[in-house]
Amino acid sequence: MTLSVASWNVNSIKARLPTVLDWLKDARPDVACLQEITTVAAAFPAMELEDLGSNVKTVGQKSYNGVAILSRLPIEEVALTALPGGEDDDQARYVEAVISADSGPVRVASIYLPNGNPAPGPKFDYNIAWRKRLHARAAQLLALEEAVILAGDYNVIPRDADVHDPAAWEGDALTRPESRDAFAAIKWLGYADAFEQVDGRAHQYTFWDYQAGAWNKNNGIRIDHLLLSPQAGDRLKSVEIHSAVRGREKASDHVPVMGVFDL
Repeated sequence: MTLSVASWNVNSIKARLPTVLDWLKDARPDVACLQEITTVAAAFPAMELEDLGSNVKTVGQKSYNGVAILSRLPIEEVALTALPGGEDDDQARYVEAVISADSGPVRVASIYLPNGNPAPGPKFDYNIAWRKRLHARAAQLLALEEAVILAGDYNVIPRDADVHDPAAWEGDALTRPESRDAFAAIKWLGYADAFEQVDGRAHQYTFWDYQAGAWNKNNGIRIDHLLLSPQAGDRLKSVEIHSAVRGREKASDHVPVMGVFDL
C-alpha cells in the first residue's frame, strides 16, 4: 500500500474552501496537513471535509495561524495540540497525530512556523526560540523509531537555489543564517527533506506572493517542506509540488506539496 501525505498553507480555510475541496477531490491525499486556517476549531468547515471521507483534527485560533490534519485513514491518537516548551505561547501552530497505515502507525505533524520578520527584533527572537523547541520535539520523536512526517510551512528558504532572486531576499528572516541553521539542525538529527531526497532541482517553488505579479513572473520561493524520519525517508517514493493550484481562482499564495510512501 502507498500512503500520500500533503502539506498546504491554505491562507484561510473559509476564503479558500472551494479551492481546497476541489484539490482534495482531484489529488485525493490520504493525509493532508493544513496551515494558516485562521479560524477557531468550532468554526472550521469540518462537515464539508468529512463529507469527502476525512477524519478532521484542528488546532485553531481566531483570525490568525491555526493548523489541521485531515486523514482518510483512522486517526489513532492526537498526540499533541501544541509544541512542548512554550507554556506562555498561545499561538496555534502545531498538531501531531498518529495515523493507522497498513504497515503500522505513522506519526504526522502539521506545523506552521513563525515568519520572524522584521529581523532582528522580538518576532525573530520568537521565531528562533520556536525552532529550537521544534528541534527538541523532533529529537524526541526519533527515539520512538517510527515513521515520522513533519509537514508544514517552515518559513525558511533552505538554499539560494530555492528562491528566484537570492539578493532580493538577503537579510529577510526566511534566509538569515539563524533560520537556515535551525532547519539544517533538524536534518542533522537524521531527518530528510523529502523534496531534496527525490528531486532537489533548483527553482521549484511552493509560494508566490500576491504582490508585483509574482505568480505570472514565477518569482517564487520554496518554504513548505516534509521532513522525514529515517523510517519514513526509506519508504519515500516520490514528491510533487502541485504548482498549478496557485493559478486557480481565489488561490492561496502557497501550493500543496505531496509525498508518496510505501507505508
